[in-house]
Amino acid sequence: MVDETSDNFFNEFLDDYFAESEEHLAIVKNRLLSIEQFVGRASVDSAHLDELFRSFHTLKGISAMVGLTPAEQLAHKMESYLGGLRDGRLILLPEGFEALIEGTRTLDQVIQAYRNSENIPDITKSADTIKALTLPQSQVKPSTETRLPEALAIKDRTPKREWRFVFVPGPAHATAGVNVNSVRARLQSIGEIVRSTPLIQEGEIAFEFIVLSDVTQPELGDLEGYGVTFAPIEELPAETTAETSPETPEASSTIPTTSSAAPTSVRVDLVRLDQLMLLVSDLVVSRARLETKLKSLRTSIPGNDWRGLQEISAALGKQLRDLRNGVMRVRMVPIAEIFERMRFVVRDLTRETDKTVVLDISGADTEIDKFLVERLMDPLLHIVRNAISHGLESETERAAAGKPAEGHLRLRAQTAGEVVIIEISDDGRGIDVEEIAARNPDIQLVDPVGQVDLPQLLKIISTPGFSTRDQVDRASGRGVGMDVVHQSISELEGTVALETTRGEGTLFRITLPLTLAITDALIASVGGQMFALQQSAVQEVVEIDPKSIKILENNEIVLYRNRVLPLVRLSNIFGYERKETGTLYAFVVGSGSRATALVVDKVLGLREVVVRSLTDPLLDVKGISGATELGDGRPILILDAMELLSGVAN
Repeated sequence: MVDETSDNFFNEFLDDYFAESEEHLAIVKNRLLSIEQFVGRASVDSAHLDELFRSFHTLKGISAMVGLTPAEQLAHKMESYLGGLRDGRLILLPEGFEALIEGTRTLDQVIQAYRNSENIPDITKSADTIKALTLPQSQVKPSTETRLPEALAIKDRTPKREWRFVFVPGPAHATAGVNVNSVRARLQSIGEIVRSTPLIQEGEIAFEFIVLSDVTQPELGDLEGYGVTFAPIEELPAETTAETSPETPEASSTIPTTSSAAPTSVRVDLVRLDQLMLLVSDLVVSRARLETKLKSLRTSIPGNDWRGLQEISAALGKQLRDLRNGVMRVRMVPIAEIFERMRFVVRDLTRETDKTVVLDISGADTEIDKFLVERLMDPLLHIVRNAISHGLESETERAAAGKPAEGHLRLRAQTAGEVVIIEISDDGRGIDVEEIAARNPDIQLVDPVGQVDLPQLLKIISTPGFSTRDQVDRASGRGVGMDVVHQSISELEGTVALETTRGEGTLFRITLPLTLAITDALIASVGGQMFALQQSAVQEVVEIDPKSIKILENNEIVLYRNRVLPLVRLSNIFGYERKETGTLYAFVVGSGSRATALVVDKVLGLREVVVRSLTDPLLDVKGISGATELGDGRPILILDAMELLSGVAN
């Protein structure tokens, strides 16, 4: 029983470790890029250094607690180097900055390998490089001021000793906001945590910390309020020479004490949120069934009772919508989680291609579902790589074109109703439409008046194996770029749009639903069958007089807002009986030159629906994104309008 409890606890603790490591690595990558401007200068901005130091210090401590020694050792080496930068003994030279970048990359790989139960990468090269940088002879800060010998400075410090602290979590401590993290933070504030170990003590989970500190016993009295027991282990010699440890002592670090007040946030496993969303989805379906049942009882219930039931049903509907929105807010995270990672990608690729690129980010605080974050990384990575490799010119080419030497790559995000829009643009050379047209002579990309068919162009460059590069490099030339983007975004029920101008640049616009589980949908009937279409995909709903429909080259069109709008009948696509008389209704989908009217027989209303994916290969039909039910038990297909219309165009 004890072993099972211990295993469960340690697994949950590992989940917390990976989540916290991910947060600190994100901070590290962001701050490292911020200090690059200080390379070669006499000092580095202290705010950036302090945050880097704290993150590596924490990574060292929590890695020790889970027994990941390589991560602990590497983080310790990097922390020591940053300590030298903080106290002025070292200056940040190019080789030092590159060592920090490479060390961070290695540390990330070590943690990911541990997470995936893979072989742990060797840290020897990174660790030795960083350790060499901390030696006094590796870097000498130019200064005219007199400095005391390092050995003498250490000799004058207060003697330290090792202390053993044991923390046993309990309900009373948890209620007061005291947990292993707050205890660890408090111990970090008094000295260096040499070792930390989870253990079983008299059938209970406990944590042992060995701390090197110069504090006295009276100064530790407040720890009793944390539920911590402590005692000194041994007294260290009063005199310690610099040869004892060439690395920077962490005892001088200033890490703020964590308050014992109740925490304002908690980490929740995404799987649990998925389960909660499924429960909410089931409630939505049950509420729809209740509404259908109430309608069938309308004539058999007295008026007053009927109105009361209607009020209860309406209140329940509002509460379910609030619950759905609440669960969604819990799942939402800033898209900065992806955008900031792109900074490292841009830096690596620009160094490899010898191009100067400025990355502009806006809308980083835009929030999207965590589910989408995990799956957006690859598509954005491919577009960014293509922009740097294909889109942005070299400094020489830009100068010849009258452009600034540095190219600009822009990442922008915003929400619009129930969708999030992500734009990736550059001010490079644009897509060479003539070259692509020459490679595809059977496809008309440019009309007689010179207008480029952008949807068709996007389709061509998204074809598997397509590439305009004859030589393969790290960034491109493999023919596995835009097809990955198209496939990934389609799986997320999203769309990709393209804009490009020769000599001015290219823009990719990704539109995604905020959630894939529950959505508002327009319900329509065609040939006696009902279909649903997500509201976010519809620009507007229009009435069409059959007499206003014209025929042009075997295609139906109608005048719409002073321009021609092509019509596509859903009845023709699915082979249903066509309605010949009476008013028709259409969903206007797409925008600009891609706008199309999807004609249906009747619009039945707007409903909140639960999206159920169709996993059976036999039901994998182009233009169908899933299914739902409205409460009467009958399945209703959910249409993917843009995919449906692209199939018609083909």
